[in-house]
This record gives sequence, structure tokens and C-alpha cells, in this order.
Amino acid sequence: MDTRIVLPWWRRRRTLIAGAAAAAVLAACGLGVALLGGAKSSVRVPAANVTLDTVQRGVFHDFVVLRATAQPKDVIYLDALEGGQVQEVMAQAGDMLRVGQPVLRFRNTELELDVLDREGRLVESITQLQTYEKQLEDARVANEKAAAQIQYDITRLQRTAERRDTLAARGYISKDLYEQVHDELDHNRKLLPLQTASNAEQDALRRRQVPQIQGELATLQESLKVTRSKLDSLVVRAPVAGRLTDMDIKVGEIRNRGQRLGQIVADTGFKLQAQIDEYYLDRVRAGQTGAVTVDGRELPVRVTRVDPQVKNATFQVDIAFEGPMPRGLLPGQALEGRLTLGGDRPALVLPSGPFLERSGGDWVMVADAGAAHADRRRIRIGRRSAEQVEILGGLKPGERVITSDYAAFEKVDRVDLSKK
Repeated sequence: MDTRIVLPWWRRRRTLIAGAAAAAVLAACGLGVALLGGAKSSVRVPAANVTLDTVQRGVFHDFVVLRATAQPKDVIYLDALEGGQVQEVMAQAGDMLRVGQPVLRFRNTELELDVLDREGRLVESITQLQTYEKQLEDARVANEKAAAQIQYDITRLQRTAERRDTLAARGYISKDLYEQVHDELDHNRKLLPLQTASNAEQDALRRRQVPQIQGELATLQESLKVTRSKLDSLVVRAPVAGRLTDMDIKVGEIRNRGQRLGQIVADTGFKLQAQIDEYYLDRVRAGQTGAVTVDGRELPVRVTRVDPQVKNATFQVDIAFEGPMPRGLLPGQALEGRLTLGGDRPALVLPSGPFLERSGGDWVMVADAGAAHADRRRIRIGRRSAEQVEILGGLKPGERVITSDYAAFEKVDRVDLSKK
């Protein structure tokens, strides 16, 4: 008789299927925990290829490094006011010039003919105005003479009339002679007020016109002077004393009006120009002080102007020496120094490094005690200088941080530091 075989529970098909499903679920859960939990992306680099610096309490020195170049305070450009063909070159680049010293001479036939034409027309206009002014003066004199003549005739006739009145009363002269002198006297007495009124009216008109004429004459004389000075512009002269630079002109060349001919570096000293990282734009102000090194000596300087326009991640500042100008300074000479941004104060500090360019100071790689690996950590920083970073949060004194370039660390959470 056959006997029924009963399998153990753990070997039954239903149990195996359920167990396999449970195992799959556990495996999936384990994988999810691994992905969502502590698994970190990492990169392995030799420890010798990174720089580790220690966070410590100390004094934060608030300054920015200056790399300045010496520039002349005053540079005067020489431009061709009229232009033409270069007839003569009287100075070369590098020469020291006096005020008004000729530098070169142009030849411009077209300009010369134009000046002669304008000069002729201006002289003609000046002559016409002067003639009219003289006519007004002649008319004034003539009117005054006419009034004086009438007044004289009245006086003369009045005397004659008095004598004839006496003679007529005695019957010594005829009535015609008596009436003739009285008629002439009455006629001149009527002419006098008319002549006086006409003189007054013409004199008022003359008084109004003469200033206008004189103003127009002054304008024409000035225009004539400017016109003649155009020929003087064919000779380019030094407007200030200084050294002539950037001029390379040969006889026979054609230079157009307004074209740059060269420049004069005035002997008024130097200023410094420096390019500073845009990070410090809101912290650099005119009046801040610093120092630059010239021939091994530190000389005090002061910011005179800040140009807020950012180019190539930097902005420009002008800097002046506080004391006497150093001797032997040359245009374009490079000087190094530092600009003080604020006072020194105690702080938690970390040496600056290339890591700031990648992280922006938002995160760093912090090494463990044995420097076997370094983990990403978010931090807060305050002020920065060329040498230090002020730590406001995220790091403790004594911790070590990778401060070299983070180009390979931007997408990883851990850096494994190998000994080889």
C-alpha cells in the first residue's frame, strides 16, 4: 500500500514563491536605502596633488593686493586741426618740447585759397560797415551844422531887424527892406524847431545803430582773425611742455583733419592704475589708503577714483602717492602693494586658495582626522582677502580643508586621498 509523502513547509512551492517575493522586496528596499541613504559619489586623487590648510582663530587682515602700473597724470593728444601734406617734421618721438615749440608743418593749397576767399569777403563786409558808420557820423555833423547855421541866422537877422526898426521909425528906409528882414527872421525861427526835431530823431536812430554796427564789426574782426589762424594751424605746436611720444610721421605723408598725430606726456608726475577683482567693487571707495613697493621701499598711496564699470571680471581704480613722487618712475612700470579695506579684527580664518573660484565660498572639502578622505560641507564666509577667508559658520578651529583647485570635485561628495 502506497504511503503519502508530506514535504516540509519550507520546501513547499507556495512557500518558495512567497519567500522569493519577500527576498526581492527586501533587496529592492535595501537598494533604495543605499541610493537614498549614505551612499556618496567620490573621486580618488593622490594626497600629494591637493593642498590642506587648517582652520584657526587669528587676526583677519582686511586688504586687497594691488598690481598697479604707473601712468602719466596728464597726456595731451596732438591732432591735425586742418591736415594736408606733411611739409616738414621738426620733432621726433622722445624729444622734450617747450610750450609753443613747432612739431611739424603741413602744406594745404586748398585751405590757403579758401582762407584768401573768406578773408576777402570779410574785409569787404567790414569796409561796408565802416563806411555806413562814417555816413551816420557825417550826417550827425551835418545836422548839427544846419541847426547852428539857423541859430546864427536868427541871431544875425534879429540884430538887423532891430536896426531897421529904428531906421523905419524915422523914415530912413523903405517898407520893403523892413519887411524883408522880418520875413527872413520869422522863417528861420520856424525852421529851428523843425531842424532840432529832425536832428534828435536821426541822433536817436544813430545811437541805436552804432552799437549794432560795432558789434557786427567785432564779430567780423573775430571771424577774420579765426580765418587767418587757420593758416597758423598748418604748423602744429606743443600746447604744453613735455615729452613727445607715439609720433611716427614722414615728410610727404597725407594726414586728414582730426587725425591723431602723437601725444605729449606732460611733466606733471604719475598716477597709478590698478585692476581689482569685481568681488571688492562694493568695498573699494575713494579715499582709502594703502602702500606700494618702489625700489624696496613702501610708499603710502590713496585711492582717488573708482571706475564702477566691470570688464573681464575686474574694475579700475586710480591711485595717487600720498607723499613726494618717487624718482625714476617710468610710464608703464608695474608696482605691487596692498589696499586697506578695513581694520584688522579677531576671527576664525582659513587661508585663501583656488578653491574659492569653483565653490564661491559656499562649500569646501573637509578632511578627516587621518587625512584619508575629505567630505563636502556647506559653510558661510564673510570677508575675503588675497591671503585669508573669514569663516562665519560650518567649520571649527583645527579642521583641515582642501584649498587647492576644485575642478575635479564639483560633482562629488567625497575625495579619497591616496598615499600614492
